[in-house]
Amino acid sequence: MYSCSTEDSSSTSESQPSIVLDYQYSPLELETMALINNHRVSLGLNALEKINHISYKSEEHNHYMIANNVVNHNDFIARSENIMKVLGAKNVSENIAYNYNSAKGVFDAWLNSEGHRENIEGNYTHFGIAIRENSATGKKYYTNIFVKI
Repeated sequence: MYSCSTEDSSSTSESQPSIVLDYQYSPLELETMALINNHRVSLGLNALEKINHISYKSEEHNHYMIANNVVNHNDFIARSENIMKVLGAKNVSENIAYNYNSAKGVFDAWLNSEGHRENIEGNYTHFGIAIRENSATGKKYYTNIFVKI
């Protein structure tokens, strides 16, 4: 598991990317989001609002990791720049994980990792998550993106 630091990019592109509005959350994704928000609220922090576009970008990264048999933050800058352009985000960070079978398992692992915990407890307003299973191996891939808008 890895954690990326905050990205704040000011690069521009010629066309505005479009927002993805439709995302279907699995019970495991919703449970993981609830664990994160319950933890934040227990510390006196704001609960994060989910945004479907962020979960869609998380899902894209899971598909990439599964297709390439890797666990990494490749193309994080492109994901963060897209989220900044589409949603007006000021800061973006990302947690990933691999091969956890439960929301509690991945959540506890993230809390026990300083960088991941900093993202969970960070100064953010919104988030998205995707959890996808590699059909060939049965292993789950997690991408959780945090943003401040």
